[in-house]
Amino acid sequence: MADNGSNAKTALIGELNGLLADHMALFFKTKNFHWHVAGSNFRDLHLLFDEQAIEIRDQIDVIGERVRKNDEYTLTSIGSVAKHTQVKDQDDVTLTADAMVKELLDDNVAMVKRLKGMKDLAEQAGDNATDGLIDDWTDMAEERAWFLRQTLK
Repeated sequence: MADNGSNAKTALIGELNGLLADHMALFFKTKNFHWHVAGSNFRDLHLLFDEQAIEIRDQIDVIGERVRKNDEYTLTSIGSVAKHTQVKDQDDVTLTADAMVKELLDDNVAMVKRLKGMKDLAEQAGDNATDGLIDDWTDMAEERAWFLRQTLK
């Protein structure tokens, strides 16, 4: 039975805002790697990183609107993103292409873990819409991880 109390909703909103921060940080990191990748696989990775960045970007607004549809507040600044994200900054523009792929793989795997942990929170809060979206977001992150994993083989 769903717990529609404020504790379950508060926990879900906290995780949604964390997911929002992760998507914003991962979008920026993926674009960073898109701009700075070099090497024999330049073209393929340049395009792959851009495709993944666009997919991540397109999820940002949906996540933020889930928070607002729950009558709560979203993140408001770069500082609030930095405070809530699990994605580590990467300022080294000289990373090898493989190091970039590995870092994005690790970030997407961590995002899948976060998403899977949110399923129970959405159920406890009685938020069926978020519960369904989590499945879609998990599938997208798993696919990004799959593509990155296969690129490293």
